[in-house]
Amino acid sequence: MTTNPRSVVDQDALAVRRTIRIAASVDKVWRAVTEPERISQWFGHMVLPGDAVGVQGTITWPDGPAIPIRVEEIDPPRMVSYRWANDETDATVSDDLDARPSTVFTFTLEPVGEGTQLTVVESGFEALSDPATTLDDHREGWDGELDKLVVLLEASR
Repeated sequence: MTTNPRSVVDQDALAVRRTIRIAASVDKVWRAVTEPERISQWFGHMVLPGDAVGVQGTITWPDGPAIPIRVEEIDPPRMVSYRWANDETDATVSDDLDARPSTVFTFTLEPVGEGTQLTVVESGFEALSDPATTLDDHREGWDGELDKLVVLLEASR
């Protein structure tokens, strides 16, 4: 398995960033970060009826509520951004993402050698009730989730 550096927090920008390399084609990685059935294999269970800008669905983890998620921007096969509700204290508010504190995470893909460099940047933490704690939680989360993605894609080569 490819070994990758951990996520970092940019305190000035209130963002989390992680860049990894995956021994898999850009096409394979693209499908893994845009197709709900593939995302559900390594991330949370995603229900998203399409991949056009503005399409909204949900993502859930075991024992957790359904979290609204929306495609914000897409440039196949190079970049996709998702907005998701992200404030534990706001769990009972409507599914309207524009009415809830949320963050945006963006996957950027670049071909490198026989594989892919994938960068995720999550931003918007300043809108949350506890930015510092959430930043650290998401830094750890991206480490674990993207490590699962690498294992999944490299095991199926």
